Amino acid sequence: MDDQSPTAAAREGEAPDFERLAGQYSAPAMALALNVLGNREDAEDACQEAFIQAFRHMDRYDGRSGFQNWLYTILYRRCLDVIRKRKRASRLHRKAWLEGERPAADSLRRRDVWKPLDEDILKTLNPKERTALSLWANEGYTAEEISRVIQASAGTVRVHLYHARKKLKAVLEKRDEALQNS
Repeated sequence: MDDQSPTAAAREGEAPDFERLAGQYSAPAMALALNVLGNREDAEDACQEAFIQAFRHMDRYDGRSGFQNWLYTILYRRCLDVIRKRKRASRLHRKAWLEGERPAADSLRRRDVWKPLDEDILKTLNPKERTALSLWANEGYTAEEISRVIQASAGTVRVHLYHARKKLKAVLEKRDEALQNS
């Protein structure tokens, strides 16, 4: 399926054409969101919000870059929103705990538990590093393509990739050393 052809019909408000386009990109978008957020529930929410926003604003898609880049840019922004909400909620819960209050049970979101290796690695990478690494490793994006998604220069993307790989190497070496010593 051509990256450009279904968007013309979708831009004219034809929901079935947008549904086909969304179906084509739902799995890669979910993979990106999972890599950035590290949590299936949050990733599903971010993907859903990104697709809704893309559908509502198809008239803003100018076709200069591929639809996938445009969608990933929207998705990346939704992921950053989720991360900001997490930090805000964490601060509120910490404050409530320090003041002796217990947060309401429904305000605490269930978090999926990642495999220890994934959790260790994700903790070492910031969102831009995770996104850059995910797009580079999983989607085969170049630094220039990633730069359009995360809205940074290609040089900055290369730095993010360098730091991400360096951190991954350190985590894996530490794990290997621990396994050899046990």
